[in-house]
Amino acid sequence: MSRRFTLVTLALTAVVAFFVGAIVAGGFMRPAVVAQAPVKRARMSADGPTVSAPRRPTQPLVSFADVVERINPAVVNIDATSSGASPERRRSRSSLLPDPPELFEGPRRDAPRRGAGSGFIIDSDGSILTNNHVIEGAERILVKLSDGRSLRARVIGADPDTDIALLKVDGQRGLPVAPLGDSASLRMGEWVCAVGNPLGYEHSVTVGVVSYLGRKLFDSSLDDYIQTDAAINFGNSGGPLINAQGEVIGINAAISSRASNIGFAVPINGATAILPQLRARGRVSRGYVGITLRDLDPDLQRSLHIPVPSGAVIQDVTSGSPGERAGLKPYDVVVAFEGVPVATDDELIHEISSRAPGSTAQLRVIRDDREFTVTVKLAERPGRDGEPRRRDSDAPAAPPADGRENLLGLSVRDLDAAAFNRLRLPRETRGVLITRVDPLSPTFDAEVQRGSVLLEINRKPILSIADYTRVSAAVRPGDVVTLYVYAPDVGQRQLKTVRIDDR
Repeated sequence: MSRRFTLVTLALTAVVAFFVGAIVAGGFMRPAVVAQAPVKRARMSADGPTVSAPRRPTQPLVSFADVVERINPAVVNIDATSSGASPERRRSRSSLLPDPPELFEGPRRDAPRRGAGSGFIIDSDGSILTNNHVIEGAERILVKLSDGRSLRARVIGADPDTDIALLKVDGQRGLPVAPLGDSASLRMGEWVCAVGNPLGYEHSVTVGVVSYLGRKLFDSSLDDYIQTDAAINFGNSGGPLINAQGEVIGINAAISSRASNIGFAVPINGATAILPQLRARGRVSRGYVGITLRDLDPDLQRSLHIPVPSGAVIQDVTSGSPGERAGLKPYDVVVAFEGVPVATDDELIHEISSRAPGSTAQLRVIRDDREFTVTVKLAERPGRDGEPRRRDSDAPAAPPADGRENLLGLSVRDLDAAAFNRLRLPRETRGVLITRVDPLSPTFDAEVQRGSVLLEINRKPILSIADYTRVSAAVRPGDVVTLYVYAPDVGQRQLKTVRIDDR
């Protein structure tokens, strides 16, 4: 009995010791396993068990707590006051967009104005960047610092074209500074943070991502807005948009009028590029040729039989401009500027606007399969001229020109004196008035606007309804057609490529 008891006791002890050892070993070995390469998991397939690829380690989410702690002291509140009527909002320039953006603080007309916005310090002696529309027309500007002090500020310079203003509070030293980053390195989907004073809630912080880069809102030739879904509201205008490294990469400037999570910021590189001129002269001078451009895309290349795949196509040449004096014409394709190839119209606009007025530049141009060089003496780019002319939205819709539908989907009528006066058309305008655009037509998809004047189809002049009927009747399914139109809203001629659907 004693011997059996002893054997049982030994066996139980061995079993207990085994399990205790396994538990202890497992507890100490688990970190070593985790520290090694990720475990490959087996899964069943039709051919038997397979091993899945190891999971990539999850990257931690960006925390803006440290970023905000560093940059918040450099963000200021701006109170701009004027005693009388103020200039019209720039938002009127966006009236043709289906979802027009809106500047945060637009001055009220025919009434005293007291507007609030944001800004940020870029020099320890009190230089501050903000939006031009925040301080435009203001007779007194107060800047409230993060430490509670309110100081008078003066305008050093402003640029309405890019909506940037430079302010200065005098007699200051050692102020906190917001570091400036490189907006050219931004990528869509990158985390960003907005800091400002929305609706009077000072130093509010919101976080989102870069939704889009290079958005055109008010001026298609210069606009290059950063779109973000970081929540921004009235009062954020002029405040910084910050990347995960704590650098300012944009100046919050506009919001969508129909959504609370669509905002726009001026890229900081655009501000730093003009800072020397703002400091030295108080304004910005840009080179100007007087041409309206668009990209050369495959449809336009095919429609007009252009022999090169890329470049900037001239849509319109302003009367009396350097471009007209140099002999540039609509349909010309600019393929190089000062010997450097031009791939897009944005590239050419940037190069021209970065040159000083009075300087000369050489443009390499293709016209009717012939390539040649044009020398242009640049003038100074005109400033914004206020509210654009309204669209002819009240013009009655006429039936199709020939009494039946055509593949373009346009209804037109001849120009008369009433149309010239109502639309304020240039005297030399010759064409037909577009009175209706079929919502299901390819011209609607190409953003051809009712109230525009159709000048040419595939470089064939359209001087009457009979011309339109004859030329449009030759259009076939699968064709790509180029319409040359005059848009009274912006006072410019434009090229519109229309791809006719196959049937």
